[in-house]
Amino acid sequence: DDDDDDLDLFGDETEEDKKAAEEREKAKSSTKKKESKLYLSVRKSSVLLDVKPWDDETDMKKLEEAVRSIEMPGLFWGASKLVAVGYGIKKLQIMMTIVDDDVSVDTLIDEYLTVEPRNEYIQSCDIVAFNKI
Repeated sequence: DDDDDDLDLFGDETEEDKKAAEEREKAKSSTKKKESKLYLSVRKSSVLLDVKPWDDETDMKKLEEAVRSIEMPGLFWGASKLVAVGYGIKKLQIMMTIVDDDVSVDTLIDEYLTVEPRNEYIQSCDIVAFNKI
């Protein structure tokens, strides 16, 4: 009989019940906010490009300047290094971070890197690594 007295099915909520319900609602809403932020977050990718010159006489500093001169929203150039290919020819390996919705790597290569005036230095570009961040 004592257990039945504690349970009031038709009575008013106690202060403790109200506080517990409020805390549950706050926890649910904060979880939903966190989930929505995850879906709204900007998707980025890290891309490593090989940029190949025409020959061993190509000025690699000018080649790198030509590559880095490309500016667009969502494109961020990173570290670079020269890698020996053979017969005195070196290629430029350069890292870039892109916002996936703003920058297409294929468009960047086809419409910016391998066209006038940059094609004076750049023979071709290859994607070495493409990682989602």
